[in-house]
Amino acid sequence: MTARIAFQGEPGAYSHQACREYRPELQALPCATFEDVIEAVRTGDAELAMLPVENSSYGRVADIHRLMPASGLHIVDEAFVRVHINLLALPGTRIDDIKGALSHTVLLGQCRDFLQKHNIAPITGADTAGSAKHVAEMGDPSQAALASEFAGEIYGLNVLARHIEDHGHNTTRFLIMARELDLKRRGDAGMITSFVFRVRNIPAALYKATGGFATNGVNMTKLESYMVDGSFTATQFFSDIEGHPDDRNVQLALEELDYFTSEMTLLGVYPTNRKR
Repeated sequence: MTARIAFQGEPGAYSHQACREYRPELQALPCATFEDVIEAVRTGDAELAMLPVENSSYGRVADIHRLMPASGLHIVDEAFVRVHINLLALPGTRIDDIKGALSHTVLLGQCRDFLQKHNIAPITGADTAGSAKHVAEMGDPSQAALASEFAGEIYGLNVLARHIEDHGHNTTRFLIMARELDLKRRGDAGMITSFVFRVRNIPAALYKATGGFATNGVNMTKLESYMVDGSFTATQFFSDIEGHPDDRNVQLALEELDYFTSEMTLLGVYPTNRKR
């Protein structure tokens, strides 16, 4: 059986593109939801999961932060995909024929200038690749999709305009997750350690918990908070730091963190991607 990597969305989604770029040797397995992606790996239907965590234009993918700690999976790599948005339509269609463009609401907002310039009405679809699939199935030459060139290849659509996003820095960060935690590797560009934690209910707990990273010379590249269990007082923090848990300064910082936290879960230790 061919080894597989699971992703959320229809074939041709940007998550599928990430699978092709970073794990081309694996068969990509499309899943309807993020929960389905995680379950595919947990049950052995796939070896790896490709999950988007944040985008440079619209921020973090909130569901992933909620799902990761309880998933039982571990981060083994990170991937960065440049999100180029393209206007896709039926073969033989001209850009002047297009009256409406279908895509995920986030992509529609990122191409506002282009759509206004060409008098194309934005139409909200479920997702990018699904919109391309729908346009191909409708067979209406006045309708187009905003998606990747990869999606156009899959669904037989032509590219009427390439890279139409309003800003030239749109990039999505993905985390590649597996069933087993890997602590053996050392990356040429360094290592990232990711974890979630909850602070004890004492004054200045977050300040004290994170102070050990500063005093031990550990660079914290990410610290995000989000509510858990439907409570306004129960806050969980997601953090990335530079270094490996076996490094002495990281050990000391994590020991200090442990003293001021009620719960800490190590999510992964993986090489730093040079595209950071």
